[in-house]
Amino acid sequence: MTDAFAFPLSPDDARSLVRSALALDADPVALRLDRAVLRVPSGAAAPVSGTPCVYAIGAFDGVHVGHGALLERAAADAAERGAPCLAATFDPDPMDVVAPDVPAQRLLSCEDRARHLLALGADGVVSFRFDDTLRRTTCEGFCLDVLPSAFPVASIHVGRDFHMGSDRAGDVAAMERLGRAHGFDVRPEELVGALGERVSATRVRRLLAAGELDEARALLGRCHYVRGRVEHGRGEGTSFGFPTANVRCARADRMPADGVYACYAVMGEVAWPAAVNVGAPPTFGGSGEAFLEANLVGFDGDVYGEDMAVVFVRRLRPSRRFDSLDELRETVLSNIAWVRDNLGASGVGVAR
Repeated sequence: MTDAFAFPLSPDDARSLVRSALALDADPVALRLDRAVLRVPSGAAAPVSGTPCVYAIGAFDGVHVGHGALLERAAADAAERGAPCLAATFDPDPMDVVAPDVPAQRLLSCEDRARHLLALGADGVVSFRFDDTLRRTTCEGFCLDVLPSAFPVASIHVGRDFHMGSDRAGDVAAMERLGRAHGFDVRPEELVGALGERVSATRVRRLLAAGELDEARALLGRCHYVRGRVEHGRGEGTSFGFPTANVRCARADRMPADGVYACYAVMGEVAWPAAVNVGAPPTFGGSGEAFLEANLVGFDGDVYGEDMAVVFVRRLRPSRRFDSLDELRETVLSNIAWVRDNLGASGVGVAR
């Protein structure tokens, strides 16, 4: 697949890319409900208690283009009814509870999921705590008890292959029967396809694991990113003349394949062009827990302890062992030069 961006990026292009990737136009505020957390846009009024709402239900990990299509249809239904449109999701991801021995590979944290859903037009995002109690709840119990505990149900939008409830016994047909009996509509939506296959979070994870950033971006509708905190690292880069920021991310986050990437490292309201190594460099015999090493272009200061979002723009090369430190140094300097020439030589303001 060819690059989706025309390099070099202008400062305006960089600003737009980062704001879209991080959904910076959405600024959620969390409100506690009886059995869930409601996030609404900052400054917006929350739905009034007792107001029937249109729900779009899903795990929504990644908030990819298929989720966007589902939410768009739910929002159109809500507009026709004059009702709020709510995205209903779960925290943690149900798979983390159902299959705790399988390593988590989340694409977005719950907070970021809400941010992207609000940016796509949801009036609010309701996050239900997914635990063993909710896992054992039947489809009927969820639709008639758990969901209305947030707001009454006017209609429910789900993907046509949606399953829920104890042992995933509740499918669309079961939900439709409940709706007919209890006065709400159920709208099964066709699944969105792209690049020859159905769009899914699993597919996005698979592409990222293979380092296929362009294909993953096509399914997400934006660049993938992770968040972390800068810690003291090994210090090899400093001795080579290119100090690095060692970024520790949550173990649950889905990193792209080991290698070097052209990225934007976002701290506060500034995005810095960065050459980022994912994984422990094999030249130094690294193994074990993966981490990020970011070389920030144009930055001069202390970043230890800072929170950072790393937005992946392009894969520059896979991880490999070098025969000498001189060869490593020359290659890293070449990667940094590519970033400087194509993503910019200094930070870009990304505030609204």
